[in-house]
Amino acid sequence: MTGVAVVTGAAQGIGRRTAEVLAEAGFTLVLLDLQPIVDFPHPVGLAHQGDLTDESAVARVAALVGEEFGRVDVVVNNAGIANIGPAEELDPRTWRRVLEVNLTAPFLVSQAFGRMMLAQRAGSIVNIASVAGLRGVADRSAYNASKHGLVGLTRTLAAEWGGRGVRVNAVCPGWVKTPMDVASQGEGAYGDEDITDHVPLGRFASPDDIAQAVAFLADPARSGFINGTALSVDGGWYGDGSWQSLRLSTRDR
Repeated sequence: MTGVAVVTGAAQGIGRRTAEVLAEAGFTLVLLDLQPIVDFPHPVGLAHQGDLTDESAVARVAALVGEEFGRVDVVVNNAGIANIGPAEELDPRTWRRVLEVNLTAPFLVSQAFGRMMLAQRAGSIVNIASVAGLRGVADRSAYNASKHGLVGLTRTLAAEWGGRGVRVNAVCPGWVKTPMDVASQGEGAYGDEDITDHVPLGRFASPDDIAQAVAFLADPARSGFINGTALSVDGGWYGDGSWQSLRLSTRDR
């Protein structure tokens, strides 16, 4: 594969590993994050530090990519934040921030770069949603709502843009060993066994598990007729129905 790939949330975790895999596949990288991207092991075409919930900032980056490279072939909307706590105690400002980062930012990025893809009549957008965007889990009302919305956005853009050459899909990870997970466990929200006991494969996902799924959906030679799907990469968790009764909460432990 060759072309230009934009990856958001590329400083760590899933985003960083996805960028590495795409670089290894031959893509020129445009890496976006709110924090600096340091010690990246491959050449980077463009790295930008900024807030993707800012419409004007996203527009400036898209214009810069257009001027520098003339096209964009893959967009991976990975940047996201978590929030854990009972719905009745959730601060509305936190609710809004989670939806801004996890749903509004992917829309703005997809819109800005999607216009370029529509003009060239080719491209693939991959949104990193979650199995929490397919079912509910206690004490994550804002996160679940944002990821359900992202799955809905994926399906809508796929319907609008698929006939014009732009495929839009989502990857829905289960629990992944990333800094986000470490931070949540550090707050006492859950332990490893709360996750692995519900996963038929008996382990967390790794960032590489998710990155390889993204690379598959980014490649038109391998996934050219896949559009509007929400691909679960969760070790069988979603499929076995465990989410229907799952509660990951310090109140229940």
